Formats: sequence, structure tokens, C-alpha cells
Amino acid sequence: MSFRFDLLHRDERTAGRVGVAHTPHGDLPTPVFAPVGTQATVKTLSPDELRELGATLILANTYHLYLRPGSDLVAEMGGLHRFMGWDRPILTDSGGFQVFSLETLRKVSDEGVTFRSHIDGSEHVFSPERAVAIQEELGADIIMCFDECAEPFDRAYSQAAMERTHRWAARCQQAQKRPDQALFGIVQGGIFADLRQESARYLSSLELPGYAIGGLSVGESKEDMHAMLDVTLPLLPEDKPRYLMGVGSPEDLVEGVARGVDIFDCTLPTRLARNGALLTRQGRLNIRNAQYTRDPAPVEEGCTCYTCRHFSRAYLRHLARTEEVLGLRLNTIHNVHFMIHLMGEIRAALLAGTFAEFREAFWAEYTIIPYEIRRANREARKARIAKG
Repeated sequence: MSFRFDLLHRDERTAGRVGVAHTPHGDLPTPVFAPVGTQATVKTLSPDELRELGATLILANTYHLYLRPGSDLVAEMGGLHRFMGWDRPILTDSGGFQVFSLETLRKVSDEGVTFRSHIDGSEHVFSPERAVAIQEELGADIIMCFDECAEPFDRAYSQAAMERTHRWAARCQQAQKRPDQALFGIVQGGIFADLRQESARYLSSLELPGYAIGGLSVGESKEDMHAMLDVTLPLLPEDKPRYLMGVGSPEDLVEGVARGVDIFDCTLPTRLARNGALLTRQGRLNIRNAQYTRDPAPVEEGCTCYTCRHFSRAYLRHLARTEEVLGLRLNTIHNVHFMIHLMGEIRAALLAGTFAEFREAFWAEYTIIPYEIRRANREARKARIAKG
């Protein structure tokens, strides 16, 4: 079965969309949030738990699986779906972001990237052709063109990286052999509107099955990210899915959908869970705080996840303070449920024609803690620990 995307509904007051992507491993209703399974596992959760939470798509990481256990071994074991026991759609990135973001020695040319493993220092080469071949061995339903993810504020570098990304995308398209995988191109261009527009126009000309927007949420402000979405998304084909790579806080889902994004992925909910931060409709809750020591309430009143139905904030704080593994699992169950449930509410509001009201109500209740305040809180906590 080949990949197909059907656009079912357009919101009248925003650019929000409802669709369904048909893949070899089932239909994927959009908009959708994908939990990240970097090493072929969403940390602390089993595939059965993910299905119960309503997950329909998982992202796996090409760079990490290439290094361990090896894409050839995954292919030998029947492909990524069978290897990890997941029978629903999978998306793999190209490895480009990791190659360019990890602190490894690397050399970039039009041929590809030579880099050293962050694990053992061994030398490896990723070319567009190699990135596609690795993803074909892994066997995901959606695969990505190899791209250069540049530092977003340097115009000269952003332009050079964008142009290289375009050349690599054409080579990836030529290199693809498996017709059952959907190859998405990746728009680059830093925080420069004209570069983003040029990238969107060029990649659209390749007539790929879908399009991703990369190089965002890498240090730029939310305002810059939204501005880049505003100038890029209208230039991408309406009948193809649009994927915002590596972006997925609750507010990003609401604002991204409002601008026309169909697919999101992010490590945020699982990473926060491991650090004792829980997602609620009012904002983040730090379960380690002393105020929850005797709190009998669930993480969030009305939440139907397993964690909130069975356990109190006091118990979750106890697990966090004693570093019990169960705490990591319960926190992750709640956060992943929160994101998937939020996206379900967004999709329902789009279909009902009430998304604009939903968006307004979300912002009336939700609070973002500025980075500066979070940093100050971390420093204060370190100081308290140092004092004993």
C-alpha cells in the first residue's frame, strides 16, 4: 500500500485542518502528536500502554538506531515495527538534526557529512543516499530527506545550508527505492522569511508526498517561530501533510494547528516527566515542590489518565523524592495522555467549527513560565541542595 493524504475539513476562521494519512500500518488522523521513541522505545512505556493512551504515530531516531543496534540488524529482525512491537505508523527522521547538533567532530560538503559517533568516537559518513538507505532498512511509514539544520540567526550560513538541503532533497528522491514509504522534504532557512519562502517553493516543486518544517525551536523566540510558520505554510501544497519537526509543547500544538500544521513530535512530555514536571491546562506543575507533600488531589482534576485516576500528588512527590522508577512511568503516562487528549480536543473543535473559541479558552487558562524564571528556580534549588 502506498501513502495517501486526504484533507477532510478546513477551519473557516483559522488555517487549521483535519485530514487522514493512509499508511501501510493504518490510518493516521490529523492533526496528530507523535511521542518520540528515540531508541525504538518511548521511554518507560510499553507499546500496549501507548495504544491505550491513544497514540497513533511514533517517531524513531535514524542517527541513534544506525549507531545502535544498527539499521541492518533492525532489517534482519523484520523492520522497526516488528523489532519494537508497534503495529501502527512510524516516522523516522533523517539523522540530520543529530549530526549537526551533537557535540561531535564533523565535516560538511555537498557529498554529505563525515562525523564521529557520540558513543565511541568512531567515524561515519551520512550522504543523502545513505540516509535514505538506512531509513529503508528501518522500514518506517514516513521517512525524511537528509537536511542541514543550521544555526538560525546566521543568514549566510542559513542560505548555504538551505541550498545544500535542496540539492540533497533531489538526491534523496532519486535514491528512494521503496514505494511503500512516504519521503518528506524539509524546509529550512533559519529565521529569514525570504529564505523560508524560497525553500517552500523549491521543495513543493519536487512533488513529494509530504513536507516538514525543520530548524525551528532551536533557540529562536516563539514570535520568530510563528513568523516563519506564517510565511512558510501557505506556500506548501494544501493536499499534502505538513509536519513541524521537534516542536510540541501544549501551546505549540494550539498555535501550530491554527497556522496549518498537521503533524507534531517532541521529546518534551517524556523529558519533563523524568524531571518531575507535569502538564496541566493551567501550565506545568513541579511535583517535587514541598506544597504537594500532603496534597490528596490528582495531578489534574477531571483528567482520565491512569495516573490521575489512581494516585495523588502526594504519592507522586514521594516517588520523585525517593527516585522510584514507578514515578517516572506514572508521570510519563500523564504527560503523554495530556498531549494526545489535547490534540483530540483540538481535532474535535476543528470539526465542530469551534476551534477559534477553543484557542481563546486555552490561552485564558494556560500559563507559560518564562525561561528566565525557570532558570532562576533551578539555580535556587541547586543552592538549597548545596546548603544541605
